[in-house]
Amino acid sequence: MNREDFVDAVRLAVRDAAVTDTISVLSKPPGRKPDENLRVLSVWFNQLRGPDRQNVELAIEMTANATVFGFLCVLDGARAIEDGPAKGTLDLRYRQGGKEISLNDDAGEVLHELL
Repeated sequence: MNREDFVDAVRLAVRDAAVTDTISVLSKPPGRKPDENLRVLSVWFNQLRGPDRQNVELAIEMTANATVFGFLCVLDGARAIEDGPAKGTLDLRYRQGGKEISLNDDAGEVLHELL
């Protein structure tokens, strides 16, 4: 797995799944007795038609993308998660069959730009 493969996998398994799952939960909340806030939101969402529903789905998509982008910025070190002058670095490695690949070292493209 290289950086591009990792970002593609995150795009599918995290971003796209979050969008699909959120729309699914809004459309039909799971469980016998869903949370009241979710139930009210679901009634509202299911009454939307045409462009209004498409706009809500687009907003969900944009939010999921911004979340994944921000997380990749953190992994790249482009967005700080620590206060103060002394900051550490994150080291993301993929290991398989005795082989180890750094996915966010300083060499090569940064993950958030690959998204």
